[in-house]
Amino acid sequence: MDGNRYYQLTPEESVALQRSDAAAGLGEEEANRRLTEAGSNELAEKAAISPLALFLNQFKDFMVLVLMAATLISGLLGEYLDAITIVAIIVLNGVMGFVQEFRAERSLRALKELSAPNARVLRGGVVKTIPANRLVPGDIVLVESGDRVPADLRWLSCSSLYVEESALTGESMPVEKRSEAIAADELPLGDQRNLGFMGTMVTRGTGRGIVVRTGMATEMGKIADLIQSAEEQQTPLQHRLEQLGKYLIYIALALTVVVVLAGIWHGQQPYMMFLAGVSLAVAAIPEGLPAIVTIALAIGVQRMIKRRAIVRKLPSVETLGCASVICSDKTGTLTQNKMTVTHLWTGGRLFEVTGEGYAPEGDILENGRPVDPKRDGALKRMLQIAALCNNASLRIDEGEARKPGKKGKGAAEDYGPRWVLDGDPTEGALLALAAKGGLDKSSLEAAYKRAGEIPFESDRKRMTVVVRHQGGRQAMTKGAPDVLLDLCSYILWEGQVIPLTATLKAKVLAANEGMARGALRVIGMAYRDLKPAGQGEDVTADAEQSLVFAGLAGMIDPPRREVREAIQKCRQASIRTVMITGDHQTTAEAIARQLGMLPAGALVLSGRELDALSEDELDGKIERVAVFARVSPEHKLRIVKALQRRGHIVAMTGDGVNDAPAIKAADIGIAMGQSGTDVSREASSLVLSDDNFATIVFAVEEGRGIYENIRKFIRYLLASNVGEIMTMFLAMMVGLPMPLVPIQILWVNLVTDGLPAMALGVDQAEKDLMQQKPRPAKENIFARRLGWKIISRGLLIGLCTLGAFWIVLAQNPDDAGQLVRAQTVAFATLVMAQLIHVFDCRSSRSVFHRNPLQNKLLVFAVLSSLALMLAVLYWDPLQPVFKTVDLGAADWVLVLTAAGIPTFLMGIGSVLSPKKPKRKSSSPIGGGYSRRIKPASR
Repeated sequence: MDGNRYYQLTPEESVALQRSDAAAGLGEEEANRRLTEAGSNELAEKAAISPLALFLNQFKDFMVLVLMAATLISGLLGEYLDAITIVAIIVLNGVMGFVQEFRAERSLRALKELSAPNARVLRGGVVKTIPANRLVPGDIVLVESGDRVPADLRWLSCSSLYVEESALTGESMPVEKRSEAIAADELPLGDQRNLGFMGTMVTRGTGRGIVVRTGMATEMGKIADLIQSAEEQQTPLQHRLEQLGKYLIYIALALTVVVVLAGIWHGQQPYMMFLAGVSLAVAAIPEGLPAIVTIALAIGVQRMIKRRAIVRKLPSVETLGCASVICSDKTGTLTQNKMTVTHLWTGGRLFEVTGEGYAPEGDILENGRPVDPKRDGALKRMLQIAALCNNASLRIDEGEARKPGKKGKGAAEDYGPRWVLDGDPTEGALLALAAKGGLDKSSLEAAYKRAGEIPFESDRKRMTVVVRHQGGRQAMTKGAPDVLLDLCSYILWEGQVIPLTATLKAKVLAANEGMARGALRVIGMAYRDLKPAGQGEDVTADAEQSLVFAGLAGMIDPPRREVREAIQKCRQASIRTVMITGDHQTTAEAIARQLGMLPAGALVLSGRELDALSEDELDGKIERVAVFARVSPEHKLRIVKALQRRGHIVAMTGDGVNDAPAIKAADIGIAMGQSGTDVSREASSLVLSDDNFATIVFAVEEGRGIYENIRKFIRYLLASNVGEIMTMFLAMMVGLPMPLVPIQILWVNLVTDGLPAMALGVDQAEKDLMQQKPRPAKENIFARRLGWKIISRGLLIGLCTLGAFWIVLAQNPDDAGQLVRAQTVAFATLVMAQLIHVFDCRSSRSVFHRNPLQNKLLVFAVLSSLALMLAVLYWDPLQPVFKTVDLGAADWVLVLTAAGIPTFLMGIGSVLSPKKPKRKSSSPIGGGYSRRIKPASR
């Protein structure tokens, strides 16, 4: 991209710099030469990975390689069913990963769709329509209302030109464009009023501009480059599972060697010890872990869809659970992206207007009490002006109308018709205001026939219509209050039209200033009764003279009503919320205060102030900043990375093209499903189908619950496997016969690792889940004493199993039949100990702290595993295969006693131990997870 600041150049200087002609444009020959030199006006894509290579990449993961080794071992043991199951798991995971990654890189294709397909240009003095991708620097482009800006332009002339730039800059209102040079340095995009940017939409007026940048050199191209270069973050779950896989393979290999050597040393047959050792290795690697993780995530995804959160990348569900900062765009995310009149002032009286968006639902209140505008002459006059001095229209979008029905938990009350605007947002807000007062535009227009209009122009800052009513004429004007007051000679005060004195004018200006301080956009309204126009006379000739000032309307893009409560929930969960917006600082700060996002000590930082900070200075300040205003896409990306350097897990929400790079670079990107652009959705991990910030809180809760469930079944699986390994290991160490034969080890692994573990993966969350702090980003999967619980429970299970085996064997140690009975008792004890232990795994404390029957699926899974064990013990055809015999009542007393000891002992210990007090957040602004925050490393 060239380094020219085109906003500082005059139109003539811009044309000269591009070696073009403002009146005739480029010639065809010169345009073709420049096209060859500059390239097509398109957004480039990086070289795509072939689908085959993308699919094969899914099998390079360390855990997948471990599973392949387990497949080989199972095959060598003749366990073909296990081998086939593992292969199926590997292929399933590979296919799912391929589909997710194949979709993940569609951001640029969606971005390219924002480019205009055609453009009107001057070529050789003739206006032509050409494909927009053939535009070159120096082309003279003509635009009008409804056009998409086809490249970056320097405006040469503008006529009431307004451009919607919210997708690029974050501004909620269309921006007025002009052609004059701007002398200031380092202007943010939103303030470069004499430039037009590729992909933005013209909402009003006409303009002529010269192309100064095309393709990847445009501001949209810069965003495309940021999307390509932004690194995707590996999720904490992926980190933990990779770490777990390494642990398991090392432990399995070491214990296999030790058990085999110890058994041979004590006189066991080498072949049988080899089979036993390899069986233990297979048992130590829970090959069902990836499948159970996938199932837990998939079920979590289904629950989140009911809560209107659509997951695009499966592991991101878990990542939400450790989010410590949510960076949110303002426009359309925290606010509705619908201008709404919230206050009225007339004749010294202040009114509040309720209702949201463009729906004609709400009341006009004075001192908290509803007022009927039809019985209040001043209010009625204001609403008439609002509806008639207006070129917009409101309608119900039939395709978007929503029918009442069963809502998902936490869903917003947003059923019913969806009102959409055709026209300018300011005029849409005024139409909705009139409708709330019972005045319908179509009915008014039938009674007040429009006779003429003086359209809004940027230099006039007002609009006037003349209407005919009951044989007379009236002028109705709206515009900037200070401009309008200069045209007024009278004021509507206490129901009477009286002269506008300096004192009354000062009161109007004071009311205007008060509204503006609240970040409201203020519109003044005035009117005048006119004489009937003579034949051939201009009906608007004296329409803007000696007006009667009617009042003020203050409007704003209001916060979503659910957001304040959602932010409070985030604070309870020790999650910071940070507003990052391209809108003006005053507006952003006002919205933040309304939402409770500016606690004591919090800072508001502008884009200019951010530019003045080095990375070290930003890192030192960022923990205290609650609002970033007037920022660019590069700023958003920089903020996300600074928070990540401080050790935060960052969720970035947004809906615009300008949010896409930061969404992609964040640990989890969240896009808006309704108002969001395709670019932001394709760059995201999570899409909110209801555009509701509150939905993020439910998603965080779901993410936390899923991660805790993953820890539950890891605790269960590994404690069970440790129990199996310790049973064999200790027996070999003391020189006892093998308490379990290889086929029994594999059967225990199959019976206990399947359904019960899956049922834990969908367990209900504990009640205080959202009162806990986010877990640290680098937390080990075995943190919070999980490793100790696994080893201690596993050791107890192994000791109790070995104890039951020894008690039975000691009755007649030389009898081969007694050895088989002792091995059967050990087999039953091991299975029952694990099936009892699974209920203990549901709570972070003990089995006594939760209702064991709450998880119906777990109860069913345990009963199914119990039935499979009994089949092996009592079904005659299976007894020779698994080396088992029938057990009597005395045997079962021993089995159940030994199996229940580990869970009972640990449960009693947990009940008797004092409960640790919860840690409180010590964030400097009341919501961050400061325990984890670290100095930025260099």
